[in-house]
Amino acid sequence: MTDLAFTRTGRGEPLVLVHGIGGSKATWQPVVVHLAERFDVIAVDLPGFGDSPELPATVEPTPAALAAALLEFLDRLGVGPFHIAGNSLGGWVVLELARIREVRTVTLLSPAGLWRGGAPLYCRISLGASRWMARRATRLLLWAVATAVGRTVTLAQTHGRPWAMSADYARTSVRALAKCTGFEATMRATNTRRFLDGTGIAAPMTLAFGSRDMILLPRQSRHLDQLPGTVRIDALPRCGHVPMADDPPVVAGVITRGTQAGFEATR
Repeated sequence: MTDLAFTRTGRGEPLVLVHGIGGSKATWQPVVVHLAERFDVIAVDLPGFGDSPELPATVEPTPAALAAALLEFLDRLGVGPFHIAGNSLGGWVVLELARIREVRTVTLLSPAGLWRGGAPLYCRISLGASRWMARRATRLLLWAVATAVGRTVTLAQTHGRPWAMSADYARTSVRALAKCTGFEATMRATNTRRFLDGTGIAAPMTLAFGSRDMILLPRQSRHLDQLPGTVRIDALPRCGHVPMADDPPVVAGVITRGTQAGFEATR
């Protein structure tokens, strides 16, 4: 049993938000204010990230194991039928959860795991380098992101418009990546795996990649063969791999449209 840190705000149908590797529930802060107008928004720290403890040492933190821990937590919290959205690793976790539990809808923002074999070397190097810098040059990066130029230099790999985000949001992102205890074990657990067997997921599903996503390249990490043929494709213009601070209204719009039943599925 793992207790997970979370925030909860708004009214309406429950909507669960799941961050990516090295992130935290705070990653969603820019869009929560828009979503809380229509939903009971629950943003969760995955095990080993943010303020949540790691999984027990005997449990490998695969996306499936993280999904099981998240589902157990939501059940204990008493959350009824819910919508769920995930970014990056969080998107992969959401897919694993939707395989074992019926959910209202699924929204995937630049989800990981849609590669052919294991994680591409480019992805591993990019994320590993960001983690290395965040841990070993934390003070320098916190100083740098105080300016628009510094945010651009520091966060351009993961964000499409880093100069436009607030300095506080940037500092929170740097600290989350530097301090998370589950990064390395989770990376190891995903390096040789990919998402499989999702074609039978019945929940309406929306998928969107940022047009400026520099982590999940189209020819490497966007293979949809393991997703249902009814997946709906939406757009995140001018957004990066972590799009929430790039254009909060657009990201909130993608998620909101994804929760609406009866859309026409496309491929």
